Amino acid sequence: MILPFDAPFLFLRHGETAANAADLIAGAMDLPLTPTGRAQARAAAQTLAALPAEERPATIWCSPLARARETAAPVAARLGVSVRLHAGLSERNWGVWEGAPRATLRRDETPAGGEGPLDFRARIRAALAGLEGRTPVLIVAHSGVARELHALIGAGAFRRPLNGEVSRWSPAPDGRWHERPLADTEL
Repeated sequence: MILPFDAPFLFLRHGETAANAADLIAGAMDLPLTPTGRAQARAAAQTLAALPAEERPATIWCSPLARARETAAPVAARLGVSVRLHAGLSERNWGVWEGAPRATLRRDETPAGGEGPLDFRARIRAALAGLEGRTPVLIVAHSGVARELHALIGAGAFRRPLNGEVSRWSPAPDGRWHERPLADTEL
């Protein structure tokens, strides 16, 4: 099994950044949230706090990039749970493509100065295998991490999570995991 736990877990994509708003490739750029992104983070915290006590995150793992940390902060404060950073949960480094329109993205290629698709997948796999803690676990990261998570364990077609969207991943009898958004937190 890829994941270190066999219970449902939660995934939260970071709130909006200026690059998201402009539909640009952000990758390893360490961008802060926009005011909309901060509102999305607060809404995600509210969504998670509204869950029954046994379904609320007991452990929060987060990408070290500012946009993910800023998204995790109100969740951690609201739930009284500390945030654990993991470099392996960072977004893919797109090298010279960073800052370019997302429409130019070619996921199967390695841009100059960037991370290749197989290296990225291996990094995400290693990061997921290293997560531990009380369940339910919340992972606060990026759409690229969500894409790789889905490729590794997910069932059905991949759906890119919205900025600030919280999803629950649950194991299914077929051995795959199913992802379901908890609430539309896109503002």
